[in-house]
Amino acid sequence: MLERLNEAMEHVERHLDQPIDVAVMARVAATSEYHLRRMFSALAGMPLSEYVRRRRLTVAGAEVLAGREPLLDIAVRYGYGSSEAFARAFRAVHGVGPGEARRTGAPLVSQPRLSFRLTIEGSSSMRYRIVDRPAFTVVGFKARVPLVHEGPNQAIVDFVRGTAPEALEQLAELSDQEPRGVVSVTDNGDPSAAEGTELDYYQAVITSAAPAAAVSAAPEGATTLAVPAGGWAVFTTTGPAPHAIQYLWRDVFTEWFPSNPYRSRPGPAILRTEPSTNGADDEAELWFPVEREQG
Repeated sequence: MLERLNEAMEHVERHLDQPIDVAVMARVAATSEYHLRRMFSALAGMPLSEYVRRRRLTVAGAEVLAGREPLLDIAVRYGYGSSEAFARAFRAVHGVGPGEARRTGAPLVSQPRLSFRLTIEGSSSMRYRIVDRPAFTVVGFKARVPLVHEGPNQAIVDFVRGTAPEALEQLAELSDQEPRGVVSVTDNGDPSAAEGTELDYYQAVITSAAPAAAVSAAPEGATTLAVPAGGWAVFTTTGPAPHAIQYLWRDVFTEWFPSNPYRSRPGPAILRTEPSTNGADDEAELWFPVEREQG
């Protein structure tokens, strides 16, 4: 997977002065556009679109300082329709406008070319299983929250604290599918999974009932999410919350996907947590929608 991803990075370099079609990049990487965006963001720490923009403006910056061409010609070459648009984008990355940079020779910011390698650290292994599941329904309470990669997510904490315990008990009675009990479900997020982007968060249960029947039996204010049949990778971990769970999310994309013949597919992620008896570490089970890579 990483070798093909590096081929996609070469594709970016060859087309910095042309429109870059992510669907073409996905074909170069032999994966789906959805999985390419998620994998890149996890490995690079930034969305693919941001990397392309920074690489373009890095190369454009070198041409600005070289002083051989009019600024408008450089702007148009790298996809900007006017000098003003180019100047705004240039300043956002370099902290100085292109005209001033050319006049003063100001130092510019450089986005290095990225290449990816799999580094094995330690001797720990990831515990997982692959499950094929028929269609099911998520039923529960939903909020729109920002994505937080590390540390407590205050929006989720506030939402969970504001949910009546009696309502969760009523929901729990509807659970008839793995993972059982009240679970956390996330869906409808940006494929880049960039910090601060928003997603739907559910305190919910998994049921075989159809959405209409599920919501009619649920507490007032509940909503449903219909989930089609498909494959799931189920990961387990133990450790202090929320860090152990957040590290598990990171490791799924930076270690498991590059080493296994699967890719992520659109769909919700489901998290079941169980407080441990020692009061320090939680047991967590993460269900993630996957499909086998083609070819």
